[in-house]
Amino acid sequence: MSTYVSFVLFAALLAMAPGPDTFLTLRASVVGGRRRGIVTAAGITTAGAAQGVLAATGLGAVLAAAEPVFLVIRWAGVAYLTWLGVTAIRDALRRDGSVWAVGEGSAKVRDRTAFRQGFVCNITNPKVLAFNLAVLPQFVGAGEGLPTLLAYALTLVVIGAVVLAVVVWVASKAARSLVRPAFRRSVDGATGVVMLGFATALAAEA
Repeated sequence: MSTYVSFVLFAALLAMAPGPDTFLTLRASVVGGRRRGIVTAAGITTAGAAQGVLAATGLGAVLAAAEPVFLVIRWAGVAYLTWLGVTAIRDALRRDGSVWAVGEGSAKVRDRTAFRQGFVCNITNPKVLAFNLAVLPQFVGAGEGLPTLLAYALTLVVIGAVVLAVVVWVASKAARSLVRPAFRRSVDGATGVVMLGFATALAAEA
């Protein structure tokens, strides 16, 4: 089995492990529909590609070595995950359902919000950059150039995007079958608790 095939299998297993990105996409898809899930996943994928390029070009190693910068990124991630968690729980407690379920007149604003939430959730997660820096050298030889590093880094992004697309499809199907506000509020509440758990775990590592 070639090194690249091994990396693809490894990346697929990693992408299927649920994390903040997965739960954010799940919530967006169930509460806001397929379009919202797709836009959220697009924000996550864009941020993942940016982190992959940073790692491949060596800039990521510079950022990781600058401890104050890395700490700022980490605490920004803690703050953002906490905000997402509190917002989701607040929406779950609303009698009229989630803030996502609003009129069509503000669809363009909602798309920007969904994309921004996905992008910020991923870009403020220092584990994504740290993973790229730790794992890529294990699969890519020391003599390989930037094109190979970029190919491996972006392969990880593409596989992650495929997994998120599956999450969007399954979640939006479930949302159409279970349209009751109680179901959507339960998704909000569960996502909020999970996000707060991720924030606590990230803070504990700082």
